[in-house]
Order: sequence, then C-alpha cells, then structure tokens
Amino acid sequence: MKNIKYSIFFLILVPFFISCTVDDGSEGGGSQIPPTILANLYATSNSASSIISYDITTNGVFLRPMGLSSNDNEGIYYDDVADELTVLSREQKVINTYKNINNTTANSDLSLLASGGVLLNSPRDVAVKDNFYIISDNADLDGDPNTDDGTFFIFTKDTNAYTLRNTVKVNYAVWGIELIGDDLYTTVDKTADVAVLKNFLTTYTTDVTATPDKQITIGGITRTHGITQDGGTVILTDIGDAQSDNDGGFQFISDFVNRFNAVADGGTLELPGNQLRVSGSMTEMGNPVAVAYDNSSQTIFIAERLNGGGKVLFFDQIGAGGNIQPTISSVFPGASSLYFDNK
Repeated sequence: MKNIKYSIFFLILVPFFISCTVDDGSEGGGSQIPPTILANLYATSNSASSIISYDITTNGVFLRPMGLSSNDNEGIYYDDVADELTVLSREQKVINTYKNINNTTANSDLSLLASGGVLLNSPRDVAVKDNFYIISDNADLDGDPNTDDGTFFIFTKDTNAYTLRNTVKVNYAVWGIELIGDDLYTTVDKTADVAVLKNFLTTYTTDVTATPDKQITIGGITRTHGITQDGGTVILTDIGDAQSDNDGGFQFISDFVNRFNAVADGGTLELPGNQLRVSGSMTEMGNPVAVAYDNSSQTIFIAERLNGGGKVLFFDQIGAGGNIQPTISSVFPGASSLYFDNK
C-alpha cells in the first residue's frame, strides 16, 4: 500500500490546489495530472452530468472532471483491477459501468461498457462482492408516505451486461449500505438506526421481503444516511434536519462489529465511550449524504449535499472530534456519493 499520509501532508499545505488545478481545456491544456497518483476519490452529483476524480498525488490534489450521459447520479464503485467505474443513474434508472478510467483525461466523456435494464426507481447506494452488485433503492413501494419501505436490487455482472438476480424488500426506508464480510449493514433512513442482514447474498436468493437479523440505534445521531467501513472502523453520517444546511455531522466508530454485536436487538449504542462525533458550524456539514474512509491515513471524505449547494469535504485530523474545520472544502454542486480507491 502506498503512503497516503505523504499526500495528506500536501492537502494540509496546499488546499488551494483544489481550485486552481482544473484542466479547463484551453490552449496549452491547463494543468496536467501528475505521473504518480497515490489514490483517487470519485464523486457523483445529483445535478450534473459529470463525476469528479480527486487525484491525490505526491504534488497535491488534482481535479479530473469526466462526463456522463445522466444528469442525476448517486451510488458509485470503482474496480481497480478492471479499471472500471460503476455509477447509478437516478435519471435513467439504470446501473452503468464505464471503462478505461485511468486513461480518461479531464473534461472528456467516459466510455460506457455495460448497462442494466430500466429497473431501478430511486437508487441511492451500491455495494459489490465478486460479480454481485447490490443496490439500495428508496422508492415508496406502496404509495403510502406514512409507511416506510425500501428495496435492495441484486444484479450479476457479465463482461458487458447486468442481469437482475432478485430483489429484497424491507419494511424500512433505505439509504447507505456496506458489506462487511458477507453481512449487509444498512442505514435506516428517517431514524438513527443501523440494521444488518446476515449472509446477504446466500440467504436471499429469490424475490422476498426480509426482516433484519438485528437493528440498533446509534446514539447521538438524528437521521443517518451514509455508511462506510475500512479497517474495522465504520463512519456514519447524520443529516439532522434535512432542511438545515448547518446541523450535519458524522460519527467514527472503531471496532464497529464487536460494538454492534454487544448491543441487544432494539437497543442503543451510546455515544460516550463508543464513538467520536464531528459536527458544528465549522465543519460545513448540513446534509452529509455519503461518506468514504481511508483507514491508513484516517481520512474521512464527505459528500455534503446542501451546504453551499454541494461540496466534497476532506477531514484528516479529527482528534477527539467536535466542531472542526475540514482540511479541504471543494465546491461540487449536488455532491451525492463517493468512492475512495487507494492505489
């Protein structure tokens, strides 16, 4: 694994790299992507037909916007072996995979490799294991806004096509999902809860309505959305009041699975002694809808949907938590989901 901490050093020294290294396509080519890329952070938008790759290098962070065919995207995954990027289109209601990402230059269009049928309704997140792609979809299934429900679509991917294997419905509103081993951990939208469906891909192989094996409340959270895991640590985001642009936060939970297992079904994982919370006016978080995390550098990346119209935030020194400033704040209108790839 390359030393990401070395690149984070540059993030601290030169955060202005974010705003002044975009290749604008003018004569001379603008800024060029440096030869040594240590990691990439990919970000989607609900309001633009593009994604951005934040190319983290030994010389700083360079933005590489790339065009898509959809104006509303949420849910992203990068396969570093195949060099393929999978993006969920809320506008087209499909799953799309694009190829040759490393060779796509700034302001160029991505090349479509594979796509699924028009089967999705309101996709939010994607989790991948082998050739299985699990998609969370928060469309209202019964047309009754007073009852919560959601769907997980399970696709299998061939070289250039997706096939729907089955769907799993649940009686709660879904958003972020994360596979930890074979177990699918899901945030329960409109609540502070996290649920788990164990051995997800082998237990639910046909169309079915499922009940979580366990569901607990995460103390300190008002309304959870994003979830990610690396090195045994889970980060959960809290959007608070969906109409407020300054009451969001995230919670850092080390040794998450053991802490989760120690709480009884229906119980609460208390904030003191179990979690670190980052929130407050200095954080620039109002609706942090998605999160990515690199355990090697302990850097948290946030897709902030509301504050300033949308931003991607980097936090690499959270210490004991609290009201802290992001190391980098990059304006990205409609920021909706993230995927971090450590080279």
